[in-house]
Amino acid sequence: MSLKNKKILLIISGGISAYKALDLIRLLKKNDVTIKTILTKGGKEFITPLSIASLTGNKVYENIFDSNNEAEIDHISLSRWADIILVLPITANFMTRLSLGKADDLATTAILASNKDIILVPAMNVRMWLHRATQNNFKTLVGYGYKFIGPETGEMACGEYGEGKMSSPRQIFTYLKNYFNRKDILKKKKISALITTGSTREYIDPVRYISNKSSGKQGYEIALALSKIGIKTSLIVANSDLKPSKELKIIKVETANQMFEAVKNLLPVDIAICAAAVGDFKVKKIKKGKIKKDDLNYLELEKNIDILNYLGKNNKLRPKFVIGFSAETEDLIKNSLNKLKNKHCDLIIANDVSRKDFGFDVDYNKVSIIDKNGKVESISKSKKSFIASVISKKIVDKFLINDKDIN
Repeated sequence: MSLKNKKILLIISGGISAYKALDLIRLLKKNDVTIKTILTKGGKEFITPLSIASLTGNKVYENIFDSNNEAEIDHISLSRWADIILVLPITANFMTRLSLGKADDLATTAILASNKDIILVPAMNVRMWLHRATQNNFKTLVGYGYKFIGPETGEMACGEYGEGKMSSPRQIFTYLKNYFNRKDILKKKKISALITTGSTREYIDPVRYISNKSSGKQGYEIALALSKIGIKTSLIVANSDLKPSKELKIIKVETANQMFEAVKNLLPVDIAICAAAVGDFKVKKIKKGKIKKDDLNYLELEKNIDILNYLGKNNKLRPKFVIGFSAETEDLIKNSLNKLKNKHCDLIIANDVSRKDFGFDVDYNKVSIIDKNGKVESISKSKKSFIASVISKKIVDKFLINDKDIN
């Protein structure tokens, strides 16, 4: 895969590793990449605009207000021009500003105004990188959809050793080559996905129903993450107040039967993710009129359709990759492993719903991702957008694993 004719907006910020940007520019130019640059005030302390312009052959942008170029709004035009935005070195301070959504100079306004992928290359002292504040910012930015190259483990300019060293120009170049390669392969494969989310309602009478506390936020974040990487995604939403997205095909349902019909209508697809909290039971006979409380002595229930089991076992139209969610209050891993096997899933997301600070109806989650071999990968309490990015990466890796050209 060639990088020829790719357009990269390179933002160079203030850090001792800024000088490596010049070597990276040379590498990219040798491969016919067109580069425009933004040099921050801090970056200018380490390298000069003249050295950058000499290598790129293009003007170096520095200020958000340019009296010599009043006809264009640089932070908009630059972000629209580029295929990607690459930022290096990313310091702890720069990460904080981005995680807070700051837009106080040309670099941050261009990033915030961008509709393209943003790739960050961190460089900082090991203690700064491992600090809880930096790690929280890292998770926040990944949740926003930002991608990271590195950091590496090694000896740093300060003389200390550990994680925080900036990736080398060659490593960054290889990442970019693979990034565009993966994107092209995904585009050619035309992968499709369906995701269920929200909480179903099983009516007792016209005004009462059985339901649960699921907000649908986790499934929604996964759908957005898949859509952003080029997967055609349909989201079946049950009784959720989530804002609709232009990036997704959204189908609204109420009951488990309606969700099941919507799922069948979308088949065949490559990926199915059952994140919805579907009622296990429904009322056997729904009353036509409102039941008076004195008349309600008991409810006769029957089992609902098992949508995940249907998708996992349906050999003819079975998606290539079936992912289920396992909401549990106890014996999380044991119960989830049983569900993985019994529902014939490729992956199960074990979801602890026993606490109020993560799980149902909040923005945070704590999950364990379990594959068919029983391998468990636990993710500590994190924003649901961050967890969605981890899951989406696993899905992409699944569909690219057999492509020899990816490396």
